[in-house]
Amino acid sequence: THFEVKLPSHHCHRAPPRTMRSLRAVFNHRRNFLNISNRFSSSSTLFNKTEDHGALRSMLRTFVKREVEPQAMSHNRSETFNLPLFQKMGTLSNDGLGILGLTVSEEYGGTALDASAVAIAHEELSSSDPAFCLSYLAHSVLFVNNLNINGNHEQKLRWLPGACEGSLIGGMCMSEPNAGTDVLNMSTSAKHDKGNNTFVLNGTKMWITNGTVDGKETGDVFLVYAKTGEKRTDITQFVVEKNTPGFTLGQKIEDKCGMRASMTAELVFEDVVIPKENIVGEINHATLCMMRNLEIERIALASMSLGIARRCVEDMISYSKSRKAFGEELHGFGQIKSFIADSYADYMAGRSYVYNVANNLDLSTHGNGVDADGVKLYCGRMAKNVADRAIQTMGGYGYVGEYVVERLWRDSKLLEIGGGTNESHHKNMVRDLKKIDELE
Repeated sequence: THFEVKLPSHHCHRAPPRTMRSLRAVFNHRRNFLNISNRFSSSSTLFNKTEDHGALRSMLRTFVKREVEPQAMSHNRSETFNLPLFQKMGTLSNDGLGILGLTVSEEYGGTALDASAVAIAHEELSSSDPAFCLSYLAHSVLFVNNLNINGNHEQKLRWLPGACEGSLIGGMCMSEPNAGTDVLNMSTSAKHDKGNNTFVLNGTKMWITNGTVDGKETGDVFLVYAKTGEKRTDITQFVVEKNTPGFTLGQKIEDKCGMRASMTAELVFEDVVIPKENIVGEINHATLCMMRNLEIERIALASMSLGIARRCVEDMISYSKSRKAFGEELHGFGQIKSFIADSYADYMAGRSYVYNVANNLDLSTHGNGVDADGVKLYCGRMAKNVADRAIQTMGGYGYVGEYVVERLWRDSKLLEIGGGTNESHHKNMVRDLKKIDELE
């Protein structure tokens, strides 16, 4: 079947973005699970909002099977980041996917898509390698989207083209050794040097994804949150680049439970001089930047849980058809039927919730906290439970690394911690829900 992507009218007199060319080239490679989903017309518009979204999913599903899946196990075992593969998602080569700047306008090298596209990308990548996807999230959502929404024109021109093409690998620095969920209790500070009209940054940031990509040096560029005033909410966001004097790699975090192919680091700032041109947004008002980006971050993390759950369901079905016990295929036993059916229902419930929220999210605003928290709370727990059932279905085979579900089970745990713990979601949701007398 031939497919022609219908571009919006404002693209009519331009060459199509590279991502759209790539979408056309690989659309014919749709595979089994997507074809099954498309039989249900009532769900196709929810999970693929437009033809472009469907083409994006098709492109990524092919890319994941051809490029991501073959390397996932080896990079998990060596705890290394696959930089060349990551850069294939940019535009450094003519056949690059062009999704490192998924939500960025073409003016700055991006693809100008939306929250629904973010959900699709994270679901598809995580169906094979959640750790690789986590590095993608830190770059494309925590750095790229954040700067695209909150930065000024000059800052976007300076850093976004490199980040979108893949020559710069970015991240965001919020958590600290003694400030995680209680992020406003951060101790990293930036003091204003009035004489030079600069800020001097001091502190330590912890658990930073893409903090290093090789275990030896820092990543390329980061958005860093720091206290700049007396009030608890007096926080400012700065851009800090690799090789800035005083900015160093404290340590690469080793021996994590999961997400081992995504580099995590401690970053140290000692008298780092920040020029005023590197201030993102208004001084003392970065909590707004933080809240805006947390919503899409949590949708992305929830979508990662969807990818994990979907793969586990697929692998459970496959294994139960090939394995026999007592002369009968495994799926014929009631308990295995329960594992598979419950997991599929849980996955589809979470998927419907995520895409309903993503399809209605405006990336430039905030105020969707209840459901941004809600999708991550539900899906994080759901993915871990589904992965657990997949291991139980496969027995001893599910418990060893040769079978993917063991790695997915370990990876899933982070999604109940990173980007907001389950407990913080409870707190946030009840804080907002108690203001409502009647649900829609």
